[in-house]
Amino acid sequence: MRIVVTRPLPSGGLHLLNGHEIVQHEFSVGGPDEDQLIDIAQGADALITLLSDPVTERVLRACPGIKVVAQYAVGYDNIDLAAARASGVVVTNTPGVLTEATADMAFALLLAAARNVAPADRYVRAGEFSRWEADLLLGSDLSGGTIGIVGLGRIGAAVARRAIGFGMRVCYHNRSPANPSVEQKLGARLVSMNTLLETSDVVSLHCSLNASSRGLIGREALARMKPSAILVNTARGAVVDEEALVDALRSRAIRAAGLDVFEDEPSVHPGLCDLDNVVMAPHLGSATHATRLRMAEMCAEAVQAVLSGARHIPYRVV
Repeated sequence: MRIVVTRPLPSGGLHLLNGHEIVQHEFSVGGPDEDQLIDIAQGADALITLLSDPVTERVLRACPGIKVVAQYAVGYDNIDLAAARASGVVVTNTPGVLTEATADMAFALLLAAARNVAPADRYVRAGEFSRWEADLLLGSDLSGGTIGIVGLGRIGAAVARRAIGFGMRVCYHNRSPANPSVEQKLGARLVSMNTLLETSDVVSLHCSLNASSRGLIGREALARMKPSAILVNTARGAVVDEEALVDALRSRAIRAAGLDVFEDEPSVHPGLCDLDNVVMAPHLGSATHATRLRMAEMCAEAVQAVLSGARHIPYRVV
């Protein structure tokens, strides 16, 4: 069987597929567009993809041999699920494995934004640290504040647990209430989106990307937030209107932001790079050795199950 991987994955992660033909591709800039994906996927029985790979109806029609698309990520809005279903193509993802790593990254961004870690680092490196100052790079306290979690799923709940450890109160907004046991353990209150925006000292995004969440944090939402609030996004970049965020940060309508994802990755709104009150990372939420290796293993498990004709397909979405 021929298995096409759109980017090199951690060494050893695909060991379950030894014996099959595995072709891993590298692109000099970004990932493949539709035409490139069609080109590299010719003759493939399985495709292992990343979030930026456009697995469209056109791609699936042009590569009729594909039996499974294993997404090396939790999200899969880059895949046309209806077209996959119609073509009999199995789609899988990597749920659960990156929960703790992504929650750690969300909190790292929050702490960096709250305590001016990036500007402080630049200040020291530039040789400007000449003496202790009482008013130098003053940050925000987390203890006693409220964190608003948008999307109290696995990752949102993991971030809430960390916030509790820092003495924060937790509120959340979901389309439906979380499990009562989860609410009880976290002391989390379900509130409206407007209430969350208006009362939270930190707004942390953990929702999936869909028609209702695209551009969720735009001008109106940002205007509702406290001037002292911090926005953290480790979900999907397009949940935030970056142009509106640049304006809000520039005018100090909100205090700061921590971003691991961007609206049009890998492009970043140029206005963000000019601001000192935003800290950014290149989509590192799952970037630990153990997590990335396990994600590759999960993709391999799913592909092997499909290609061997197993009745149970792990991590199946479609």
